Amino acid sequence: MTSAPTGPDGRPGSAGRTADGTAAWELLLPAVSAPARSRGRALQAALRDAVRSGRLTPGTRLPSSRDLGADLGVSRGLVTEAYEQLTAEGYLRSGRGAGTWVGDAVRAARPRARDLAPRPRGDRADFVPGTPDLSLFPRSAWAATQRGVLTDLPHEGLGYPDPRGLPRLRTALAELLTRRRGVVADPERVVVVSGVAQATALLADVLHARGMRATGVEDPGSPQHDALYAAAGVGTVPLPLDDEGLAIGPLRASGVRAVVTTPAHQFPTGIAYSARRRAELLDWARSVDGLVLEDDYDGDFRYDRAPVGALQGLDPERVAYTGSVSKSLAPGLRLGWLLVPEWLADDVVERKRTTDLGHPALDQALFARFVERGDYDRQLRLCQRAYRERRDALVAALAEHFPGSRVFGIAAGLHAIATLPEQYGPEERFLARVSEAGVAVRPLAEYGHDAGGGEAGSDGAARKEVRLVLGYAHLAPGRIRAGVEMMAKAV
Repeated sequence: MTSAPTGPDGRPGSAGRTADGTAAWELLLPAVSAPARSRGRALQAALRDAVRSGRLTPGTRLPSSRDLGADLGVSRGLVTEAYEQLTAEGYLRSGRGAGTWVGDAVRAARPRARDLAPRPRGDRADFVPGTPDLSLFPRSAWAATQRGVLTDLPHEGLGYPDPRGLPRLRTALAELLTRRRGVVADPERVVVVSGVAQATALLADVLHARGMRATGVEDPGSPQHDALYAAAGVGTVPLPLDDEGLAIGPLRASGVRAVVTTPAHQFPTGIAYSARRRAELLDWARSVDGLVLEDDYDGDFRYDRAPVGALQGLDPERVAYTGSVSKSLAPGLRLGWLLVPEWLADDVVERKRTTDLGHPALDQALFARFVERGDYDRQLRLCQRAYRERRDALVAALAEHFPGSRVFGIAAGLHAIATLPEQYGPEERFLARVSEAGVAVRPLAEYGHDAGGGEAGSDGAARKEVRLVLGYAHLAPGRIRAGVEMMAKAV
């Protein structure tokens, strides 16, 4: 190997060396092991990466093309071409007779302060709600459907889709939702979206554009509603619940003209809105020329009787209805639907167009076939059986290990509310102890809008009763029993 270039004083210095003192050619050696045809591109990529990462710092002088070629065992021309390409891109700089240097236009990438993707928690038992059992995803049926779609889809089907969604999928969804959820579903008013989150964001943007600056939300309720409306410049007004659903008196007094609800299975309390409350809610919407936004996040999963039909079916011009496959298939698919009143349809579709030019066409065609062939109905039946068994396991385990505990809400969905007797409180101490034991749980108070979630006493004293929101769908029955036993031992 030739020696590295020297500094002005004639001694080995920073010239030709990385930030940690490594000779420049050493970090380029892996590139020259690439096949001959791609060796030049590999060398250029390695140099770019070294400059971007900061291993080659601005002002570092690189070896001559002759010396570096000899060190790496490649032709001088290959190195010269790499130097010229990266000089043109701004990574390197050179002067006639002055050699080649690392330029100062590039800054080393900063390490991220936090990973945006959720990390595995590492808890011994995890009862945090919101996650389905991803192992139930029908991989074989999905793959077979995908192969069929790729074979049959015409070339023009890969162009920009209708922002509302593929007509085939909107027709399939209209039939499915009419049959299973009792909605009034005109395919022309179905919009295919990237999950309930995008549906909510689209509605928030449209309402804001129409001058609306506040919307009501259930309290307790889903935290994501507040964030999505805030991003569109729309504030949220927390509205209390009673045993029948959203309390109508506070709703009327609030002055809002739109409200977000989960009437089939309220999140997180687990109640189903009564028939009387559903009628009162629609009467309110008509009286204020308003809108009810129905988040039907788990409406298909009712275990003690047929699911209550969607609120939208009672008045499709006063209810915007949204749902997704996040609980039935997988949240990572980012696939959902929005049924909008006629007076909002054009604005929502235009907003969808400007947001993303439409949902991916292949995903839509795949899901349309999946629904048409009955695979989605089979998946729903599979999930219903599994989740009913897991809810039963949770109720039995709580009765065994926490005598006197009570489970509230209807037998539905992917979570349950459990109230444990005072002997296991106060709640703060209970949560600290189970957390130390490696059990992840969420208290009901965490889903309230005030500091104490509306659950502490008026004097600020700690509540003795323990109220938990327990997710069970992602846990096998054995893990549920073991997790409840771990909680009991911890307290």
